[in-house]
Amino acid sequence: MLLGYERVSTRDQSPALQRDALVAAGCDRIWTETASGTRAARPELDDLLSNARAGDVLVVWRLDRLGRSVKHLVAVIESLAARGIEFRSLTEGIDTTTPNGRLTFHIFAAIAEFEAALTRERTHAGLAAARDRGRVGGRPRALAGEKAAAADRLLEAPGARVTSVARALGVSRATIYRHVAATQVTA
Repeated sequence: MLLGYERVSTRDQSPALQRDALVAAGCDRIWTETASGTRAARPELDDLLSNARAGDVLVVWRLDRLGRSVKHLVAVIESLAARGIEFRSLTEGIDTTTPNGRLTFHIFAAIAEFEAALTRERTHAGLAAARDRGRVGGRPRALAGEKAAAADRLLEAPGARVTSVARALGVSRATIYRHVAATQVTA
């Protein structure tokens, strides 16, 4: 069974062009989604995927109608393949029911993997360069320096309560508990 999926970003847009192409391709049923391509939640796509069975073919007008990114697209198509569901993109001519279509898809997958590896390398290199310049990433600690020393002094006082120490220093109780745990580990 050919299962069509069409998506437009806003209600002002019309899926007519996509619908015409999907109907011409012979889709037995078409799901229409109105959602931004960046949104992870797509109820119509989820419904289509829950109705798809082994031997079915998911058909889209263009690749960008299905995936938010190349990585996301590859993940969706691989999950379909694991369930015995094929994929077809009309504009790009990708059809995983054919050897050429599978090759094209695998090239896309390799490019996505390569892109992810390059991003990881650049990120690690950037973090290392920042560390070499003395920069440390992440959120600044709520209790550091004099504030941490003040917390220690206040907590040592007889009858000290975490809530009152936290209030006095303008931090949460969880921050005080984490500080106490970290201090006990290093001691």
